[in-house]
Amino acid sequence: MTLPDCSKLGPDTRNRWLKPFSALLAAALLCAPWFAQAQEQALAKTPPANIILVLGDSLSSEYGLKRGTGWVALLEKQLAREKKTAKVINASISGETTSGGRSRLPALLAQHRPSVVVVELGGNDALRGLPLDMTEKNLRAMTQESKKAGAKVLLVGMQVPPNYGETYGSGFANLFSKVAKAEKVALVPFLLKGIADEEDSAANFQADRIHPNEPSQASMLANVWPELKKILK
Repeated sequence: MTLPDCSKLGPDTRNRWLKPFSALLAAALLCAPWFAQAQEQALAKTPPANIILVLGDSLSSEYGLKRGTGWVALLEKQLAREKKTAKVINASISGETTSGGRSRLPALLAQHRPSVVVVELGGNDALRGLPLDMTEKNLRAMTQESKKAGAKVLLVGMQVPPNYGETYGSGFANLFSKVAKAEKVALVPFLLKGIADEEDSAANFQADRIHPNEPSQASMLANVWPELKKILK
């Protein structure tokens, strides 16, 4: 369609051409607020996806494993099978302590705005023999910071071998349930249940006998999933 040169048209002809376009423009301007409102309502009806932030150490960062075979990667597949709309952010770092996780958490919360935070930290605190009250204080702080940001929290507990002594071992294992109870958050009592507490547990670990092997990753997820599923939207 070729539009006429309005400068060469008479007043009557020009008006006949311009009136329809003026009406169309007015209609578009009137409809714009309605369209924006309809867009907002449509977005409001769309449920937001769960964003699951996993803040862990080498047990969650696929240390010594082929990429995509760790329990966090298996979690993504589990969510798909369960038809859960969710995105998993794995912010785990090998060697991470509760102090390191605590210092990184604020930026991660601001960047990803998670609906669920899974805290799998503390094992490296124990390996270094750090004071139990420091580990507890850091876990509490991370839990409180996550809740303040509007996220639900799942604490993942850990235990240490008997050679650490009864006092330290029991105190370490109990601090996770202590924090979970005080902060009213979900808890996985022991990430390596059925893996490290078996008689022939060496078969479940890599050569270092610290990190679970690939077949054990499904068991780790099986320990986490029931509690995580309860708090997902």
